[in-house]
Amino acid sequence: MPGDLDSLLKEKRIFKPSLEFVKDSNIYKWMEKRNIKDYDELLELAEKDPEWFWDELAHELEWFEPYTKTFNWNPPHAEWFVNGKFNIVQNAIDRHAHGEQKDKTAFIWEGESGEVRSLTYKQLQMQVNKFANVLRDLGVKKGDTVSIYLPMILELPIAMLACAKIGAIHSVVFSGFWAKAFQERINDADSKVAITADGFTRRGKQICLKENVDVILENTPSIQKLIVVEHAKIPIEMDSNRDIWWHEAMEKAVFECTTEEMDPEDPLFILYTSGTTGKPKGVVHVHGGYGVGVYTTLKFVFDIKPDDIWWCAADIGWITGHSYIVYAPLMMGATSVIYEGTPDYPDPGRVWSMIEKYNVSVFYTAPTTVRMFMKFGEKWPEKYDISSLRLLGSVGEPINPEAWIWYHEVIGKSRCPIMDTWWQTETGMHLITPLPISDLKPGSAVKPFPTIVADVIDDDGNSIKGGGGHLVIKSTWPAMFRTLYNDPNRYEAYWSSFKNTYLSGDVARKDDDGYFWIQGREDDVLNVAGHRISTAEVESALVSHPGVAEAAVVGKPDEIKGEEISAFVVIKENYHFETSYETVLRHHVRTEIGPIATPKYIKLVGDLPKTRSGKIMRRVIKARVKGETVGDTSTLANPEAVKEIEKLD
Repeated sequence: MPGDLDSLLKEKRIFKPSLEFVKDSNIYKWMEKRNIKDYDELLELAEKDPEWFWDELAHELEWFEPYTKTFNWNPPHAEWFVNGKFNIVQNAIDRHAHGEQKDKTAFIWEGESGEVRSLTYKQLQMQVNKFANVLRDLGVKKGDTVSIYLPMILELPIAMLACAKIGAIHSVVFSGFWAKAFQERINDADSKVAITADGFTRRGKQICLKENVDVILENTPSIQKLIVVEHAKIPIEMDSNRDIWWHEAMEKAVFECTTEEMDPEDPLFILYTSGTTGKPKGVVHVHGGYGVGVYTTLKFVFDIKPDDIWWCAADIGWITGHSYIVYAPLMMGATSVIYEGTPDYPDPGRVWSMIEKYNVSVFYTAPTTVRMFMKFGEKWPEKYDISSLRLLGSVGEPINPEAWIWYHEVIGKSRCPIMDTWWQTETGMHLITPLPISDLKPGSAVKPFPTIVADVIDDDGNSIKGGGGHLVIKSTWPAMFRTLYNDPNRYEAYWSSFKNTYLSGDVARKDDDGYFWIQGREDDVLNVAGHRISTAEVESALVSHPGVAEAAVVGKPDEIKGEEISAFVVIKENYHFETSYETVLRHHVRTEIGPIATPKYIKLVGDLPKTRSGKIMRRVIKARVKGETVGDTSTLANPEAVKEIEKLD
């Protein structure tokens, strides 16, 4: 990271939003009503009295019963909106469908082939209610978990919302993962019902989901029923004792469905995220605090207005999609765009043509995507009228200043502020982020959101400025995860390194103005095109091949994707590949995990550098891959392995 770090430290430019933009923002108007004079005073007041801030925002939502206390904080455990009764679906769907916004468009969906579907809030409520009744008829009840493995189609948010409406817990698995990942997550969550589709199209190629799911369901004893969406019209086999067509079940379902009154601390969903042990972590979020947190951050960070067209260009299978495609926009009563395909198919103008077509005004994407479009050049966005844009966002990884400037000048026409947001699956909502009233520095996530106490500390827990250190959070926040599913000890480990302090696992710097500069992960989780992938999981997949004895996986810097997966592999003695070992092993990883985890670089070595206790020294390999000095190797049991790696092309 030194190259990126140097460029960040040299970045001195400051971009101020226009006075007109500031005065029209949601946060400015909210502050004006409360006689708060500026950004710094807002942060100061909110940090001193977080109960005041969150109580004000929570009262903008509907509660079946009022809460008696804003929060209890007994680190590392929090309760928010104590003794209230709440359901996120009441706020995301029901209150709009029964009010003035019932005929407003909630979702505009476009498929890769150009097919378009849309749903108003009233139509969305009808679909959610009917599918909630389908689930109830199958015996799904409050507290049960439903596993969902769907592409970016409208049935995905419908299924999530239907689960939440009846108090069931949804577990969505990214459709780009291979079915084996779905199997692991079904078994961990002990789901009785699973939902998938016949398949989908990606870059013009049909991908069958149901066929792959059929294989893994032999190893998921808890599954009783599989609901199948007919989407790609791929011929599939249906098990009459287990499988149910979505459309047939919906035809029989009734519309009326009561919304379950939930304790704010009742689980809303489990979302599995990569961990350094190779075993995915089931992050648990709840109805109340999560609902208030994502609603507030979308309102204030992205300044959503009644006439905005919002496009969060993420996948619903990740936390960004849960928070800022499904729940927060619906709670705001916004109109959102959902796109099923890839951003550069059939050509690099696809995204810009859709912004023109739907008059998108607020656009949120990953730095990976921005860098990809930079590679294609300015000619593609210039083909389209994207003047409807008024605000831009960045998510998923640090954005380098060069990409920030390109995004600002070419896409934002030097008038759209960029909200560069830092947050995680575990945090549920933005924690460090600009607001529309903030002065911006290219590459910086600016300052913590109101009430959030963030810091950069050294190994002894001391606050530091200028140098890189551990990024930590020293306060509670409403959308924080409550536990790791079936693994409470692993949850508490987030707070075990520093007393009453959440260790994010990211490295950051804080400048003299209090601005945060996120530098990346300090653990062995790769960030490939915005997707967090555990090195342990990829290594495990490689070693599962009969010819592989050992494997070490590291990230190789890539200016488009952030990182590419680079694997160093030790082959079993006397094993011979019939064809290219690179081709065979890439295919093997694709089969075991999925295309997103396929190594781009695979090198055969005789041995891997290890400590005397047998631990692979990835630090040494990372240094070699990045062209850096390897450093101290005195703890190595086999220093000759370093020399072998250094000789590789």
